[in-house]
Amino acid sequence: MRKPRIAVVLDENTSSGGTHYEAAKGYFSSVRNAGGLPFGVPYLHEVVDVVLAEFDGLVSVGGRFAYPDDWYVDNASSKAPPSERFEVEKAIVEGFLERNKPVLGICAGMQMLACLNGCRLTPDLRASNPNALEHDKRGYFHPIDIVQGSSLAEVIGRLRIEVNTFHREAIAQLSPAVNACAYAEDGIVEAIEISTNTFAIGIQWHQELLAEMDHPGNRLFTGLVEASS
Repeated sequence: MRKPRIAVVLDENTSSGGTHYEAAKGYFSSVRNAGGLPFGVPYLHEVVDVVLAEFDGLVSVGGRFAYPDDWYVDNASSKAPPSERFEVEKAIVEGFLERNKPVLGICAGMQMLACLNGCRLTPDLRASNPNALEHDKRGYFHPIDIVQGSSLAEVIGRLRIEVNTFHREAIAQLSPAVNACAYAEDGIVEAIEISTNTFAIGIQWHQELLAEMDHPGNRLFTGLVEASS
């Protein structure tokens, strides 16, 4: 039986010149552990049509790079550097959504999924919400509450879990096309889903870093692979 092929959009070293592709091994091992075959995707426009035609599912990974200014609220702009990743990934995510192929967006990948469906971001959640929890610290965990009845709750099988957190930007404005399906205790949106698609889930935390742990969030990769089968 053919294993589902999962495209993994690569990250890059934006903080040191953008000269190298990067991706945590956990993205690939998580897809493999879930029964899929993962493939890294570079930022080449020539690969977009091939990815859309030949891959069954997509992981849009984390990273720090600037989105367009009109993706932010209150005339704000990103403090992150620009990246050629944006146009390639945007085309791939849009193509997967149009074809109703499964998408899992992680951190920046969630924000891409959200903004393509009308949401808007804050470039610095602590500046816009001084009472917010610490969300930008490696190795730090906090609880999230998952909305009962959501696809995320069905996939993970729990309504409250502990997640890691490493993001400066966050969703500041939801659109009617996007359902928030998990929140941190300070009200920050921690997960979304696109209700018009069979499987289009975005999470703000870095599940790939928990690949070798017995963590309930790893079921997201199982759900992605099953939806891609």
